[in-house]
Amino acid sequence: MLNTTTDGRRSSFAGRAALALAGAAAVTALVGSYAPNSAHAASRSPAGESATDFGDCPALPAGADPARWRCEVHTAAPRLTLGNITVTLAPITMTHAEGPMPDGTAGQVWGAMHSAPTAVPGGLTGTAAGEHARSLGLAIRPEYGGRSDFYTGRFSLRFRLSSPLLAHGCTIGASAPVDFRLKRSGPSVWVSQDPPVITFSAYDDTFAAPAAEHCGPLAGPLNRRLGLPEASGNLMSYDATYTFLMYDRLPAS
Repeated sequence: MLNTTTDGRRSSFAGRAALALAGAAAVTALVGSYAPNSAHAASRSPAGESATDFGDCPALPAGADPARWRCEVHTAAPRLTLGNITVTLAPITMTHAEGPMPDGTAGQVWGAMHSAPTAVPGGLTGTAAGEHARSLGLAIRPEYGGRSDFYTGRFSLRFRLSSPLLAHGCTIGASAPVDFRLKRSGPSVWVSQDPPVITFSAYDDTFAAPAAEHCGPLAGPLNRRLGLPEASGNLMSYDATYTFLMYDRLPAS
């Protein structure tokens, strides 16, 4: 994988970042917490303990049989190598529905995705520490990219970058999201039958990582620090747990 970060470039970035810091207003940090919506109550075990929240289950297509469609909620904390950086992302929760369409073909409906920012080691310069660690900090947050196919393991993400020195819309994959084609690295394992809890591991080492866009004056130095764009050497390792409920068993809204 191409590594474009050198001591000279780090020094250049640090100098430009320091100048920008002097006249820049701090950008509000991306929010990390998620308050489940109240469309559905959380499912509960017989003992009354709170379990998975199915509040993001989407509406079914017209004519779909609720007894044959299930709402799936899965959570993962992916390990991501993107250009020059490697991070373990904050947990991602995705919700979608799948089942047979009225004509018998397989159907899917997207629900929602939630995650939180993760600090990038070294911040904007790769060496941010001490008194400058906060002002030169950098965080990355995955966002749904608009495409998903959970039958084949294909989905897309964008990665929002946040820092006091970057424009609010700074994003990797802003124009075209990063497309993933996950391959299983082992069989699924049923941890529990009731409620159903299944674990699986998957990965993708074939995707291309585009440059960050809409980042303001520091876009060029930022992409050099991140090693973007990068066509090869990127990796998403994806260890996940998921559960589901049939639509005719979802809690009443």
